Amino acid sequence: MYVNRKVGSALVVAALAGGGVGAGAVAVSQHSDHPTAIVATPVTPASNAASATLSVAQIAKQSIPGVVEVDATGVSTQSPVPGSSSSTSAEGTGWVYDSSGHIVTNEHVIDGASSVSVKFSDGSTVKATVVAKDISSDLAVLKVDVGSSKLHPLALGDSRTLAEENGVVAIGNTYGLDGSVTTGIVSALNREISAPDGTPIEGAVQTDAAINHGNSGGPLLNLAGKVVGVTSQIQSDSGANDGVGFAISSNMVKSVADQLISTGKVAHPLLGVQVGTVVGGGASVSSVQSGSGADKAGIKAGDVITAVDGKAIASPEVLRTVIAAHKPGDQLQVTVKRGGETKTFTVTVGTRSS
Repeated sequence: MYVNRKVGSALVVAALAGGGVGAGAVAVSQHSDHPTAIVATPVTPASNAASATLSVAQIAKQSIPGVVEVDATGVSTQSPVPGSSSSTSAEGTGWVYDSSGHIVTNEHVIDGASSVSVKFSDGSTVKATVVAKDISSDLAVLKVDVGSSKLHPLALGDSRTLAEENGVVAIGNTYGLDGSVTTGIVSALNREISAPDGTPIEGAVQTDAAINHGNSGGPLLNLAGKVVGVTSQIQSDSGANDGVGFAISSNMVKSVADQLISTGKVAHPLLGVQVGTVVGGGASVSSVQSGSGADKAGIKAGDVITAVDGKAIASPEVLRTVIAAHKPGDQLQVTVKRGGETKTFTVTVGTRSS
């Protein structure tokens, strides 16, 4: 028995009590299965600016050929007919990453899929293979075998150059409407959202550009027409757009996508501490993972991390954002307060299993 549930994959999200982003965040692809809980919490915003050079019409015209609809089909054993199975499907968005035919989308768009296809802006549909995916960053890379004339890679921008109130443009398969274009601003930077497995995703971009079901995996572009994020979640009580959307930063996208293409997996950085908030700022170490870089360097439970490589650490979220920007093997100078003393330790970043 075939059951078509093409309703736009969405992950329902609850905010932290007392947090700054309210209850009910929703990830934004169209999915047939049960939603996954995701949490979003605020972090200190950055202040870099991005140049604005193109009109929205120009951005749309040059970018839409590089944006695709992603259709993922799976098999579910949860059929109303005992002993039978049914087909399920999810729709989301992706975009052409390079001239080799790689396409970036969200992991939750293709989760559980047995077959994936993409539809280009000219209406043609082709089968896609899943190169690799990483649930901890909610990103996946697909591959299509098509002629170069169909491939229009989108240029990546540097998400570190974004500033609050910069204009942005989102393009996606909203409610199955291909090539939908919405505009807005960067509402905040360095937000922390959660991947489908509950892992924090650092440095997310918050925007008020209208993002709805089906947008998952689509590009968020700056006014230079470059990708600065991948739209992934919305914060909403109703499940519809309330003007609070989140995109995974382009710098994280590049790091993850390049690793997925080259090795099929992602090496996530690990400091090796569990931290909490502390009055006056910093990140209070509640426990240290045995054998981790932090453990070997001499960091202990009760320490308060106040700086990494000279950058002030105002909260646990800032610490996680700083660590996420590094790679395994990097050496960091971690400054802590211990009792009435200030100490600095050299910590080698480890690898967290995905």
